[in-house]
Amino acid sequence: MAIIETRNLTKRFGKLVAVDRVSISVEEGEIFGFLGPNGAGKTTTINVLTTLLRPSEGSAAVAGLDVVKEDNRVRSIIGLVPQDLTVDEDLTGMENMLLQARLYHVPMSKAKPRIEEVLELLTLADAAGRKVETYSGGMRKRLELAEGLIHYPRVLFLDEPTLGLDVQTRVAMWDYIRKLRDEQKITVFLTTHYMEEADALCDRIAIIDRGRIIAQGTPHELKESLGGDIVEIVLEGDSRDIMAVLNSLPSVKEVKNTDDVYRIKVSQGEEALPSIIEKLLRKKIEIRRASLTEPTLDQVYLEYTGKSIRESGNGREDVWRMRHYMRSVRE
Repeated sequence: MAIIETRNLTKRFGKLVAVDRVSISVEEGEIFGFLGPNGAGKTTTINVLTTLLRPSEGSAAVAGLDVVKEDNRVRSIIGLVPQDLTVDEDLTGMENMLLQARLYHVPMSKAKPRIEEVLELLTLADAAGRKVETYSGGMRKRLELAEGLIHYPRVLFLDEPTLGLDVQTRVAMWDYIRKLRDEQKITVFLTTHYMEEADALCDRIAIIDRGRIIAQGTPHELKESLGGDIVEIVLEGDSRDIMAVLNSLPSVKEVKNTDDVYRIKVSQGEEALPSIIEKLLRKKIEIRRASLTEPTLDQVYLEYTGKSIRESGNGREDVWRMRHYMRSVRE
């Protein structure tokens, strides 16, 4: 059963189309990943789904509730952990949680046992009496998670939940997010630009680029869509065009060249790699590096967009957000 559904969801800021006819369906109880570079439209989509922005066109519903017509009811059943930290450093962890409970109109009789439960779940109980200014980055992120859970949400929105965390803390955060889904029975919708995060954590993924959905499916389905293994070849010295040589091999399905790297889609990669190397050496083409990998989400993104996610950089959405922030500061 779909708990989040959008149909041709579009959001414009003047001439800028930040979200362009996005249609997705998220099943109840799954971890759904929105994967794309900075500026792809991820945060804008979350802001519409959480009623912070109104769509320009199309529709969006959470648990069957229209995000425009029934916005107050939507807010009562969702939790949101934004990309930027919002916890108050001058308060203790417990004081931050109590403040959040008041904002969500959770009665104190229910709030206190819920706070204890959530802080225990996220291993913050021992630090609850300390000021947040003494917390590490990972602890602050976990406290943000805890605040989003105070009112027993059915859907939890996480915007880049591990941004800026070291690898070890990031992996620990993945475990906490899985716990929320498994133990709290919460549907999780998260945005990320980390390929390994989407692959390791998400049941299904939608890849978004320049406001448009370009592919959807499980991580396995997306990687299978490439139709083969990937051989990467880097030539020694002057890079010659070897497209014709590579395309003449029967195991080669497709060749793409980015800078000095040739990415070759092949069937039966373990058999294809030796034959590719042999063919190039016969043509007296020197090879600096050759590697074989099974399909990855990074290669899926490259396949559908023609660029790696690292090359995408900051985009139009980030420019708009910065301008919006600067206007609000001036006012």
